[in-house]
Amino acid sequence: MAPTQRFSGYPLAKQGPETPYNPTVDKNPVLRGWTLIIAAKLATYSSSVAQATWTNAKFGCAKDISGLNQYDWRLQPIVTPLLADGVSPSKADVTPELYEQQPKELAGRFYSAADYHALYKSGKLTPVQVAKALLPLISRGQNPPAKYESAWSITREDIALAAAKKSTERYAAGQPLSILDGVPIGVKDDTDVEGYISHIGQAFRESDPFFKPATGTIWPVAQLEAAGAIVIGKQVMHELGSDVSGCNPRWGTPINWNNESYYPGGSSSGGGSALSAGLVPISIGTDAGGSIRIPSSFCGAYGLKPTLHRTYTYKSAITVIGPMAATANDLAIAYRLMTVPNPEDPIQGSFAPSIPPHPTTKRTLGIYQAWNNQASPAVLEATRKAIAYFTDKLGYEVVDINIPYLQEGQYAHSAWALTEGIDHQRSRVADPRDAFANLNHCNQLLMSIGSCTTGLDMIKYGQLRGLLMEHLAFLWKKHPGMLVVTPTCPEAGWKILPGDQTYGFSDGNATIRNMMYIWLANSVGCPAVTAPVGYAEPEQGKGKLPIGLMAMGEWGAEEQLLAWAREAETYVNGTYEGGRYRPQEWADVVEIAKTTK
Repeated sequence: MAPTQRFSGYPLAKQGPETPYNPTVDKNPVLRGWTLIIAAKLATYSSSVAQATWTNAKFGCAKDISGLNQYDWRLQPIVTPLLADGVSPSKADVTPELYEQQPKELAGRFYSAADYHALYKSGKLTPVQVAKALLPLISRGQNPPAKYESAWSITREDIALAAAKKSTERYAAGQPLSILDGVPIGVKDDTDVEGYISHIGQAFRESDPFFKPATGTIWPVAQLEAAGAIVIGKQVMHELGSDVSGCNPRWGTPINWNNESYYPGGSSSGGGSALSAGLVPISIGTDAGGSIRIPSSFCGAYGLKPTLHRTYTYKSAITVIGPMAATANDLAIAYRLMTVPNPEDPIQGSFAPSIPPHPTTKRTLGIYQAWNNQASPAVLEATRKAIAYFTDKLGYEVVDINIPYLQEGQYAHSAWALTEGIDHQRSRVADPRDAFANLNHCNQLLMSIGSCTTGLDMIKYGQLRGLLMEHLAFLWKKHPGMLVVTPTCPEAGWKILPGDQTYGFSDGNATIRNMMYIWLANSVGCPAVTAPVGYAEPEQGKGKLPIGLMAMGEWGAEEQLLAWAREAETYVNGTYEGGRYRPQEWADVVEIAKTTK
């Protein structure tokens, strides 16, 4: 961040209490099949069962923290980097280095926006050819089913081909709109795109007025379309975005093409799946508790969770829209184009552009060793080697840090997310008293449990958030420009078990564990990025399991994080033994498109 950056809402820099990190073992019941169905009904119709389950999940533990009453209620962690006086909002430039193509001989090479742009400009390929090549690979309703349809909820051939035709004409005239002109992208199924239904992972019901095509496109996606990007379809997600495995019994679970015996992660599961298959270089996701970063990590991609409200002002204290990408450059391109200031959004439109630190700025990685050490041996080994590259080759300094109440903060974040989810679901249905009827059994259970959260609990969650924000501000005052580095997930993958995809499953212990590092950025509103830095051998199936390393920056530090992601990409491409891994079933879209008329 620029040293003179002004903020609105920046927290007081105050060190929090020194609390030991001794995480307790979660003992939530693991439910599958008929036990899940029965438990969902019991929790829905018995408030005492729901309350007992809520208490067992430790969602009320914030009330037991002494001294919280001295902190303000941070019910929204809005911290906005402000423009200097007299400076008007402006969009970020797509700078020349983002047009660079990776070497053709690079191991595990994925196609990038720069590749498509160069092919289109040379006349060797057209956007129409690419769209026509992709649609048969991903569209549902074919017999036999399309190979890659699991990642996609809906495609609109008419809309996609019309956009591709216009893009092809612009290239023929020598007037492309940007590097993204004609580049195919996918958009998560909770994000409105004109002409497409947003299912939010739910089963379609024709009689439900909620399931109707959107009449407009949400601002950040509209900016990508204005740059010429072609939305090739909407992508499947975990129902309501309520969990991070990506399992969806209603639509089918998107395939993790790195290893089909493991989940893709969620809730932006279709985005991760499509990237792992090479179908698109960019997917647009949302993230309320790791939903961009977890599937990016499990699927071997890059994912950015921006500062709260940087791309769009949601009715949420934790949810953001952000990019997922096959390359670090594409992550930066998508981010810069998505963050064009919206003159009709007083919060998003007031953000100052993110500015990368000066090359001579001291570079610091903050590591809470006791926290990081909770990861599996394979994840620890891979992430430690990557961190050593940052320190030994790139000159980063590692400082030891601590963060108080991490486990309590995670429980508070989980309950907060459920409460927001309940409110959003009630707003979508004609009769709020019947808001859970169309949901799968997992979400009927979760929503019923989440309904036990009280107003007092929410205030205590807000005070705990305030404590964490003040402590992080203290750390950034002590170590300016520091990036808090952790594994993205403590495990390299999440195994698919037989029968899970019939009814879904509820495993709160695995959910909490896989979210143990990512929740903090959502809770306090900070930006965070994940990058692949290694691979683990699987316990089942065929194919390596990607391992992600995550950095969390100060509010507004997206450009610093994107630069760090490019450095991580240099590591995995050039230093990591064997380089980047590309799944065997990766689709060579360019070669397929060349044979398309």
